[in-house]
Amino acid sequence: MLSAFGRAFKTPDLRRKLLFTLGIITLYRLGTFVPTPGVSYSLVEQCVAGADTSSGFLGLANLFSGGAMLNISIFALGSRPYITASIITQLLTVVIPRFEELKKEGQAGQTKMTQYTRYLTIALAVLQSATLITFARNPSQLFGNPGCTNILVDDSMVTILIMVLTMTAGTGLIMWLGELITDKGVGNGMSVLIFTSIAAYFPTSLWRIKEDSGWDIFLAVIGIGFLIIALVVFVEQSQRRIPVQYAKRMVGRQMYGGTSTYIPLKVNMAGVIPVIFASSLIMLPVMIAQFNTPALGVDPPQWVQFVNRYFGGEGSHPVYMLTFVALTIFFTFFYVSITFNPTEVADNMKRYGGFIPGIRAGRPTAQYLAYVLNRITVPGAIYLGLIALIPLIALRVINADQNFPFGGTSILIIVGVGLETLKQIESQLQQRHYEGFLK
Repeated sequence: MLSAFGRAFKTPDLRRKLLFTLGIITLYRLGTFVPTPGVSYSLVEQCVAGADTSSGFLGLANLFSGGAMLNISIFALGSRPYITASIITQLLTVVIPRFEELKKEGQAGQTKMTQYTRYLTIALAVLQSATLITFARNPSQLFGNPGCTNILVDDSMVTILIMVLTMTAGTGLIMWLGELITDKGVGNGMSVLIFTSIAAYFPTSLWRIKEDSGWDIFLAVIGIGFLIIALVVFVEQSQRRIPVQYAKRMVGRQMYGGTSTYIPLKVNMAGVIPVIFASSLIMLPVMIAQFNTPALGVDPPQWVQFVNRYFGGEGSHPVYMLTFVALTIFFTFFYVSITFNPTEVADNMKRYGGFIPGIRAGRPTAQYLAYVLNRITVPGAIYLGLIALIPLIALRVINADQNFPFGGTSILIIVGVGLETLKQIESQLQQRHYEGFLK
């Protein structure tokens, strides 16, 4: 693999793409430390030093921004608005017929869908930046630090509007940087930036585990981490290949068909989306309960006490864990059902003369694909639920929680994006008759 890296940098075109990608990544990381106008960076550092990042929502949001959210920097929103917009756009293709038509139009339709995703990203950036500034005006809730009182230099409406505009522009700049990596770099631009944000957290998280628990727990975590990565790589690469044959047919004077191929159905077809959905939904009542917290000396309502008891704090309650796993499994089946349509695949196969050996074309093929898809989605959903529980289990065992990087959303994104990027580089190496990474 190291020799393949050397060959990659010896290829002028590929070396230029790799260096360009590294330059964009460096620029992106520098932006996470540039404070938003109107924020006192020294006061923010004091609040971050005593921040409680054990909250699932706070930890997940700060994870996707590479630490920029707690720094209230110009990139404080990170890639969260784009991720949310992309998910909403995919879900709307099932609801809105116009979006479904655009999905079938090929490259032109995809360009139009990308444009809609950009517009929605900017709208969500305005909303999320306003919400973040609302929390920043009461920083004790944002950082979970009672000693944090005020981090804004000026609390006027003009300053707040400038902060909203700056954070929204930062989100637009992140989108542009991601597209630059896609066009002129190694590809998967936004995924690479998300990978960078999460990977930047690994050294700090591991060192905190060493400081809190000592070298023995630190080395044990490293060993467990390698085992988890190996398991995730194995499952992410696992797939069920359904053989497909195409009958020979004459079109004019040309003979087409007569080939054999397969339909690859991955064990984890939903990727990391179900975990993100479940994390966001399970923390929604916690956020609502925070806005309904009464003054000191007054007992909160019963439903607020229930939410804080079972879903608040560090998220280590068994009720929280079971709910999290149930939501992850539900969203896995839901997302797979809207992204893979067995009836559509069967109709396309029938249209071009394809069939599965032993299965009749048309409706029987669709039923067979749905049957196989459900069978492999069950272990995939259970796998996602177990991976999502790893940080919560680490909290109870070694009191690591958000400092434990080998689990949940982070490890799924790190491994998934890493494998996809290596495949892209490998394909470019193979075009120049070099040995690839994954051989």
